[in-house]
Amino acid sequence: MTQISIQHVDKVFKTAHSEVVALRDINIEIPQGQFVCLLGPSGCGKSTLLNAVAGFSLPSSGSILVDSKTVSEPGPDRGMVFQEYALFPWMTVAENVAFGLSIKKVPKAEISQKVDSLLDKLKLGEFRNRYPKDLSGGMRQRVAIARVLALDSPILLMDEPFGALDALTRRTLQEELLRIWAEWKKTILFVTHSIDESIFLADRIIVLSYRPGTLKKDVVVELPRPRDASSESFSALRRELSLLVMEEQQRHDHAELSGLTAD
Repeated sequence: MTQISIQHVDKVFKTAHSEVVALRDINIEIPQGQFVCLLGPSGCGKSTLLNAVAGFSLPSSGSILVDSKTVSEPGPDRGMVFQEYALFPWMTVAENVAFGLSIKKVPKAEISQKVDSLLDKLKLGEFRNRYPKDLSGGMRQRVAIARVLALDSPILLMDEPFGALDALTRRTLQEELLRIWAEWKKTILFVTHSIDESIFLADRIIVLSYRPGTLKKDVVVELPRPRDASSESFSALRRELSLLVMEEQQRHDHAELSGLTAD
């Protein structure tokens, strides 16, 4: 069953003196429960497409449907996790996780039960009364994920959520995310620059071209889980994706160099 349908989507950013075509004729169908990564170099429109699905910045043309309903604004069916954590510094861990439920006026007993359960699942129980400033980057991102999960959105939209973390913390959180995805059966649309991260996580990898972003290749990842980055099949897919992404990175670099030369 298709849960997210992206149909002939274009996105153009206009100023008084110019316009930039960020996305052109994007067509993607994502079934319920699938883990999809958007992969490509800077400037290919990954985050732009994610924001369009979230309802933050709608397409210039084309349409995006979630459960057969046109996306026209943000909604509770789509939870967003950002790279920057986006936690309230004056709230404790437990208060941050409970925030969305409080806004929805969920009964206090239910909030308490759900927050306790999430803190336990994400190994945050002993930090419930700490403030974000007291936490590592990895712990802050756990809190951000827990806050989104508290709202029980069927779709998780994730914009490079582990991009600022060290390699070990990043792998730990990748494994945590896969555990959550397997248990909670969420549909995940995940933006990344990392080829290895996309292979480790995704059922399917959408490679976007450099601006204007178009669908360069739709790759189904058939490797069994858990995935071993040292295996021959993982390495073969890494090589395939590296060639696709490097072609677009070279286009990006050429465009940047041309711009500097023109200046």
